[in-house]
Amino acid sequence: MKWLSVEQTPQLHGSVKIPGAKNSSLALLAAACLADDTVILQGIPNILDYQVICQIGKEIGLEITRDAAGTVYIDSNRIFHTGLDPIKSSSFRTAYYFIGALLSKFGKVSLGYPGGDNFVSRPIDQHIKALEKLGATFTFHEDYYEVEASELKGATIYFDTITSGATINSMLAAVRAKGTTTLLNAARDPEVVDTAMFLNKMGAKISGAGTDTIRITGVSQLNGCIHTVIPDRLIAGAFLISAGMVGGTVTVQDIVPEHLRNCVVKLQEIGLEFMIEGNSITSYSDGKLKATRVRTGMYPGFPTDVQQPMTALLTQANGKSIISEKVYPNRFNHVPQLVKMGAEIKVRSGVAFIKGKSSLKGAAVHASDIRAGICLILAALAAEGQTMITGVQHIERGYENVVEAFQSLGARINLKDSIMSEDDIQKYGGVYHQL
Repeated sequence: MKWLSVEQTPQLHGSVKIPGAKNSSLALLAAACLADDTVILQGIPNILDYQVICQIGKEIGLEITRDAAGTVYIDSNRIFHTGLDPIKSSSFRTAYYFIGALLSKFGKVSLGYPGGDNFVSRPIDQHIKALEKLGATFTFHEDYYEVEASELKGATIYFDTITSGATINSMLAAVRAKGTTTLLNAARDPEVVDTAMFLNKMGAKISGAGTDTIRITGVSQLNGCIHTVIPDRLIAGAFLISAGMVGGTVTVQDIVPEHLRNCVVKLQEIGLEFMIEGNSITSYSDGKLKATRVRTGMYPGFPTDVQQPMTALLTQANGKSIISEKVYPNRFNHVPQLVKMGAEIKVRSGVAFIKGKSSLKGAAVHASDIRAGICLILAALAAEGQTMITGVQHIERGYENVVEAFQSLGARINLKDSIMSEDDIQKYGGVYHQL
């Protein structure tokens, strides 16, 4: 069993290079299936979700190779069927991008229901609505669903709620549909823009990405191209927060500062200071933090994926903080784990009430999803004693070499891959047996 051992760390100092964005990479890997030639992607992180896509691709004839430098080559010309393994495709949420990417070329796609970080079954109703408007039909089975379309035709699609996933999936389906598609109330996330830029390099005709209205004129074919994925703003946000968690100076490199403006402004309210130079941001903290109110929202609002690390930070702020989770109201699985460490947090109707200046103590805790894992790492850095974190596989779905990155900043963190020794069990007071 893999688990993380984290000890209290006085301060963090140093810099980390931010990898390519997970949420963008998974869209680009699926989008590459639309090309009639080889696609070359740079900056794709070698995370667990990427490895699952490679397994799925191999089973359907999609060739994905990675060279020593990390460059990924994708050839979709040998795809011989589009029935994605329901178990593998259910292991990560964005497998649904393969619908938009494969439907226009092959006419039928089947896959498992969305999984990954399941915040009480993330709905796909907006995906269904959009794809049906383009001419697709859905058939739902117990463990998988099928999507078919003899022909996709352009349409005007209004999203009832802003959704990055459905916006991207609709773009993928529309680029080879006949006619023009207009997406209204579209998501404006950097990952949406990145996907549109990639598709345009392949020969698509997309305009308006980054606004709430996107127009796609269908084309008959798409060519190969070379594209570099944008840096992961969510990982960068978590590392900026880490400086406030225990004090110190942390620099995130190879990022797009504009993508992090919402995080930086909120962290400045709390008491962190920043220096922005080119493609890097440095976060400073003297440990004096102020309580605040956070309301998550779709971009350019405060990102829901940074809410969990922010919760850890606010346990150390002076005063009472409030976090309103407006994107995924059930995204509070990390709170009971923080409470085990001594945090004073109550959650009601999608709102967390946090009493600051908690004296955190090491405990045995479990990461239920990617961002919850980072939240617990941050809390453990400030906790007295040692903390054991299980559920490492969830962290590995989104973070490549996370232990090495924190170690480079001086964090006392180690990855264990064995049964706990008697000494370890004694360190955690026997709580290992209670997991």
